[in-house]
Amino acid sequence: MRRIATEEAFSIPEVAQALRQVARGPSSSLDKLLVRGIYDAQPGAGGYGSLNFLDGLIDIEDRRLREMDECGVDMHLLSLTAPGVQMFDADTATELAALANDRLAEVCQRHPTRFAGLASFAPQAPKRAAKEMERAIRTLKLNGFILNSHTNGEYLDDPKYWPVLEAAEALDGCIYIHPRAASDGLKGPLQDYAMDSAMWGYGVETGTHVVRMMAAGVFDRFPKLKICIGHMGEAIPFWIWRIDFMNSRAQTIERAPSTKLTMAEYFQRNFVITTSGVEDHLALDFAIRKLGADHVMWAIDYPYQPTRPAIAFMDSAPVSEADRAKLYHLNAERIFHIAPLRS
Repeated sequence: MRRIATEEAFSIPEVAQALRQVARGPSSSLDKLLVRGIYDAQPGAGGYGSLNFLDGLIDIEDRRLREMDECGVDMHLLSLTAPGVQMFDADTATELAALANDRLAEVCQRHPTRFAGLASFAPQAPKRAAKEMERAIRTLKLNGFILNSHTNGEYLDDPKYWPVLEAAEALDGCIYIHPRAASDGLKGPLQDYAMDSAMWGYGVETGTHVVRMMAAGVFDRFPKLKICIGHMGEAIPFWIWRIDFMNSRAQTIERAPSTKLTMAEYFQRNFVITTSGVEDHLALDFAIRKLGADHVMWAIDYPYQPTRPAIAFMDSAPVSEADRAKLYHLNAERIFHIAPLRS
């Protein structure tokens, strides 16, 4: 069975160097904890640097392909790793997004059955971002888009970012909203005990983004917009009943905008999720029962998560073979416009 992993990170040396400079500058951003550890780690300092993620991000065609072959992974859907270009000024971000997209397209063209790609863009300049999104799909033939959640503490419910959403909808390109560290307005108690990142903070931050978009009525204006979120839905599937109920109450007392559909209906219509970093059969079963097998895709979260356990998790999942095919490759082929293998 074809295995397409759908949240697989990469980077390029130019972005890594720019993030190294960010790590050395003054900022209160929680993202700097991860950025400093990966891009500016001092020898023997421990932390993220000791895990050597950077080599896994940069080395696409040697180490990564070798591991894919050894483990039986057919394809990685590549995306520029968090925080992408969203910590830079607008001009730098725009230039680096275009460069990263060019490099990504070249890799995909050299290995068309092994790599597909999600294009990055600079939401700091929404109109230029929309042009780059169009170039990425129409010229570079990439497969959708990656956004590392908030930009300067702002989310996609803000009308200033609607040129990005207009472009994604018009191009039929799914936007994968990947986590980054919580914004200054949200970070508070997340700073202690390593709660700032994948253990807790990332899911809180991305879940907040998703709920904001639904509650603001974004999907009334963009009904065909497709959003993907990872980590088994960032807890939204589990919370959606309560989100739905409390939003209906908030609309009644005019604390939230009136929307055409309920929160649960938007989540069912406009969202898909991946399994990245959550290898729990009970969570997978719940996600499939809540959303349907057509809305869930397999992912590894390479290089941050190991490959073999992710495969063992999906191979042993208590699902039908028809659903396993959807999870492993059919949904990814449909949602991200990846060509099926020819028999």
